[in-house]
Parts: sequence; structure tokens; C-alpha cells
Amino acid sequence: MAGRRRGRYPPEYKERIVELVREARTAGSLSREFEPTEQTIRTGRQADLDEGRRSDGLTTEVRKEMRELTREVKRLRMERDIRPNAAAWFARESESIPDGGMRS
Repeated sequence: MAGRRRGRYPPEYKERIVELVREARTAGSLSREFEPTEQTIRTGRQADLDEGRRSDGLTTEVRKEMRELTREVKRLRMERDIRPNAAAWFARESESIPDGGMRS
């Protein structure tokens, strides 16, 4: 039944799925053969990476840091690309402002 939520899986069941993942079975094939969704199976694989039991992927911490650095690089590139245009705009604007003639 689509959209139906199942309760927690027993530890032995989870361990067996994790063993199969360690044997290089894909999350998709395991999901079709057993009940857990692909995302549930991937979450277990990610836990192994985070706990140091696997080294064939990135930990959650490293993924988070990469996302933050990617955002920062994007922001810095945007700022870099805007600066020459902003400087040119301000230069044009400052030329169009009358010198003043304000005397105190």
C-alpha cells in the first residue's frame, strides 16, 4: 500500500540489510527484494560511513561542510562578478552629480 508507514524494523533485520549492502548490493535491488525503501537502506549505509565502518564514501559531516563551502564559493563568485559592474555604475553616477556649488 503506497504511503503506508511501517513501524521500526528489528535490529536483526537491519543488520542483515546492512550486510547485504556491504556485499555491494544496491539499495534499489534490496528495496525491491525486501520491504525497506531505498532511502532507508541508504540511511543505514550513511550510518556506517559516519561510524567509520566504511570508507567508500563521504561522512555526513564532510557532506555538510562541502555544501557550506559550495554555497560560499557561489556567493564569493557572485560578489566578484558584481564588483566591476558596481564600480562602473558608481563612477557613472558620480560624474552625473553636479559638483555642488553649496557654500556654507
